[in-house]
Formats: sequence, structure tokens, C-alpha cells
Amino acid sequence: MRSLLRSKIHLATVTEANVDYIGSITIDKDLIDATGLWVGEKVLVVSATTGARLETYVIEGEAGSGIIGINGAAAHLINAGEKVIIMGFELTEKPVNPQVILCDKYNGIAEFLTEKAETFVPE
Repeated sequence: MRSLLRSKIHLATVTEANVDYIGSITIDKDLIDATGLWVGEKVLVVSATTGARLETYVIEGEAGSGIIGINGAAAHLINAGEKVIIMGFELTEKPVNPQVILCDKYNGIAEFLTEKAETFVPE
């Protein structure tokens, strides 16, 4: 089994960081739906601003709100205003064609991107 990229929200802007909230990342429902993420799913979050990386789980935010909220202890690593990449993975033995979106400055969908899985065949 391999862990392959299945979902990616690319260059979203963190709209809030709340240390006092009980863990997780809040993501606008429209972005969740567009990438096939699930509420409660473990995701890898990478700050494109600082390089900080962390794992947490998805909480659904209001559709159309543009919210990307870093909650709990993670808010010590990633702050409001930072650009982040949010990735979900799948354990599988077959290639996966991930659902990838590029965000605009309001965390709306600017573009659907293609990151086609390629099968490596050793010579």
C-alpha cells in the first residue's frame, strides 16, 4: 500500500488562528466539496510562508465564507495571513488522480489544477 495525494487546496490564505479552540482546521465547505475532503479526515497542512508542517483534521466551515481557520496548538505554528497548502492522502495500490484547486485571494476557487498520477514501471 502507498499513501498517495487525493485532495489538495493550494495557496489558501489563513483567515484566523485561534489557540484557544480545540484543535483542527476549519475549511470553507465549498473547498471541502471541490476537493473531496471529508469532515474529520486527517490532512497535512504546510505553510508556504514559513515552511511549518502539521497534521490535523478537517472541520467544516460555512460555505462561501472563505474561512481557513487554524485551531488549537497548531495556531502556534501557522498564523492568520499565511498561505497554506492542505493535502489529503489515500492508502491504495493503484494510481490516484487528485482533486486539486488553486485558491484566489478570498479563498474562492481560482482554478482546478491537474496533478495526474503516473505509474512508474521499472526497466
